[in-house]
Amino acid sequence: MRSPAEIDETNDALPIVILGGGFGGLFAALHLRDSHSRPIILIDQSWNFVFKPLLYELLSSEVKLELICPRYDALLHKSDITFVLGTVEVIDLDQKQVKLDSGLKYSYRNLVLALGSTTSYLGIPGAKEHTRSFRTAYDAFALGQHLRNRLQLATQTEDIEERRALLTVAIVGAGASGVEMAATLVDLLPTWYIPLGGNPQEIRIVILQRGSEILKESTSDRLRETAQSALKGRTASVEVLLGSEVKAVDPGAVEFERNGQWWRLAAATVVWITGNATHPVIDALPIAPENRDKYNRLQVKPTLQLPEFPEVFAAGDCAINLLNPQPAIAQVAYQQGAAIAHNIKALIGGKSPTSATVNLRGTLMKVGLHESAVEIFDRYEIKGQLGQAIRLATYLELMPTPARNFVNRTEWFTEEILKRIVGV
Repeated sequence: MRSPAEIDETNDALPIVILGGGFGGLFAALHLRDSHSRPIILIDQSWNFVFKPLLYELLSSEVKLELICPRYDALLHKSDITFVLGTVEVIDLDQKQVKLDSGLKYSYRNLVLALGSTTSYLGIPGAKEHTRSFRTAYDAFALGQHLRNRLQLATQTEDIEERRALLTVAIVGAGASGVEMAATLVDLLPTWYIPLGGNPQEIRIVILQRGSEILKESTSDRLRETAQSALKGRTASVEVLLGSEVKAVDPGAVEFERNGQWWRLAAATVVWITGNATHPVIDALPIAPENRDKYNRLQVKPTLQLPEFPEVFAAGDCAINLLNPQPAIAQVAYQQGAAIAHNIKALIGGKSPTSATVNLRGTLMKVGLHESAVEIFDRYEIKGQLGQAIRLATYLELMPTPARNFVNRTEWFTEEILKRIVGV
């Protein structure tokens, strides 16, 4: 891995600058590393890559931190990619320059925008101050410690209402992330509470969903039914309150409107898993409104280039190809990163870029401790521990070393084995 001081920024050797080290950015960098005609700079605000789909396993200690949050210097070891720790402050598309909060500036020949999204609290009073997000390893550890403390306090109070609030977790949002969070906590919290002498049946998980169904983004009724079934019949209880619009969050309570009535739910823990917003730096770009969607994401061509700035590519949560929209999930972002690398190589070689192709293997969802539901190629559903093994294998197979080596050592299922299982 190069150091920033070794970068030659003369006009003939301007680097490829990649902003954001998530799946899109990291995989663009890794697929470009064998292209020696241009320096490659990867910029991220953290030292560690975060494998977000497996943060639930980090919360429950089903996987270790180093497996899903490896350091970039380890991932980029023995490559010519330069990693820069920093927060992007300004992107000057006309001058082709990026400025960091540290004052560092980088001119570029090609730019990859992969900054992801940020949490939107939708202007709801108290939501930012009194809820817990779930985007980073720190969030996972902080939530776990907070919940353990609430369980301890519940065993020490004699006040029934106080104990009920301490044992109530409100989850705002019933998309895939909200359902996976509920499915994890409904199994996990009893394992923490029983050793304290508590009654796990007192634990209450409440999902607040503004819409009329869970997993609205899913096109699979079968997966939706599987998720609903998984949330029932557990030691602790899960309540799904559809048509519930959160209006305010106070310390220890969430207020919402449902069926024309105003409700107040006493909950010592409120987890906010809804509302994504584009990155502020993306919002500030001088891109015409007609080249953004209603969520302010950048519209890209099928080649993932910006229409107004063809030297700039965008992937993941901050971009949308309206001709072929894709869900904002890891298996899409990493394929977009590879496609961007392919097209940058084409431009360097004097060739025309080609349309990005994304092939979805299926839907992967955690439905409990050591349990997942997997829809393969939207044709076959595998549940339980086998589903969890396939889910882990599919995700970890995406990872560069050391996680990919872990997959190989433990002989997780590969795509070829999956094909044999389902007979395709």
